[in-house]
Amino acid sequence: MKSLEIENLIPQRDPIRMVDKLIEVKGDVAVTSLIVKADNYFIDEDGLLAEPGLIEHIAQSASAFAGYKAISAGATQPPVGYIGEVKKFHCCYRPQIGDELRTTITMGAEMAGVTIITGEARVSDDIVADTQMKIFIKPND
Repeated sequence: MKSLEIENLIPQRDPIRMVDKLIEVKGDVAVTSLIVKADNYFIDEDGLLAEPGLIEHIAQSASAFAGYKAISAGATQPPVGYIGEVKKFHCCYRPQIGDELRTTITMGAEMAGVTIITGEARVSDDIVADTQMKIFIKPND
């Protein structure tokens, strides 16, 4: 996997950017990371990452994967993606400031621009959250 800055792979920017690195891509599976920081947009009053932040992190991880595939295929910009549906979201616990999320994204079937992905976020060996999503990826013009 060639090394690319995350800003080249996803359209999101601070303060809403929820992926630090695309670590690995193998076939239909990718791994990303995010270190939870105190200034994260999704930190609740209790100092923990809110559930919508976990969903956004998984979606942006899928976006980084799609961006990597597009750039590798010759695109000059990453595609823009939209969450179409979130299914079977499970939050086992909410990460705290300083935790590093490692998230595995598996791309599934694609039909008419809609891709089904599964995502599993972990801190160390502990599952934090998992979900299935339908993502609409708008091709670049």
